[in-house]
Order: sequence, then structure tokens, then C-alpha cells
Amino acid sequence: MLQANELGKLLASKGVTLVYGGGKKGLMGCVADGCMEAQGIVRGVIPQVLMEWEHQHEGISELVVVDDMHVRKRKMYELCDAAIILPGGFGTLDELFEILTWNQLSIHDKKVFILNSAGFYNYLLQHLELLTKEGFLYGELYDQLTVLQQPSDIEPFLI
Repeated sequence: MLQANELGKLLASKGVTLVYGGGKKGLMGCVADGCMEAQGIVRGVIPQVLMEWEHQHEGISELVVVDDMHVRKRKMYELCDAAIILPGGFGTLDELFEILTWNQLSIHDKKVFILNSAGFYNYLLQHLELLTKEGFLYGELYDQLTVLQQPSDIEPFLI
């Protein structure tokens, strides 16, 4: 949680608008809180079905309510310039693989970062390297993906 809050503050200090799923719980809620604490701009996108379940964040700059999860992901991709993947579950992995797939298919070309806090994604990264080795991925994996060990590692990529 500490790295998530730190990331939010860092993004705000660099003038980066945070676009995320609009919830107030979990790591992304901590990123949003950190960003807001540092006077940053936070735009949330949440589907109606998750309004109560995820407990939408009411303390952010803007909250857009959409019809469903597919619209949510599309809207977040439209609003963002890059994606930072924090430790998470199925929803996080779904978003990671969709944005990587869209990059691979040239639907867009957004930079993708993984914040590998305490080695959380080590096994996933090993598997992605296997996919590359076995020829299941086009191009080089680390041309599409940048691994960060701590929030400050993103600073050189922020304009």
C-alpha cells in the first residue's frame, strides 16, 4: 500500500493525470488517494454494476459512470497515455493482457509498465519470457513492457 500511495504522489508531482477504475478500495484506491493528497488530477471510470461493490471514490477530480466493464476498459484506454500495472487479481491481469494484445495488434501503441513490488510478478514475467522463447509473442517482450521495482523507477519515462 505504501508504494501505491507513493506512486500517486509521484504522478501528481510530475503533473500526470491519473486515470483508473474509480474505486476507493485496494491498491488503486491508495494510488488515487496519494495523487489527490499531492493536489493531482484523478479521473475514475467505473461501471454502474460496480458502484456499490467497489465503493466508488467520491474524493477524486472526476468520476465517469459507464454501462459495463468493456466500456470501462475502452474509456480508460482512450483517456490514458500509458498503463502502470500494480499487483492485483483477475481484473488487473485482464487489463494487462488486453492492453498488451492491443499493442501487439497495433490497435494502439501505449507504453505498459509493471510495478513488480516485492517480486509480485516474477512468475508471470518468467512465463511471458517463455512465451517469447517459444515463439508465441511477436517481437521482443521488453520492447512492449517495462518492469519497475519501485515507483521512482518510472521518473525517466515521465515527460
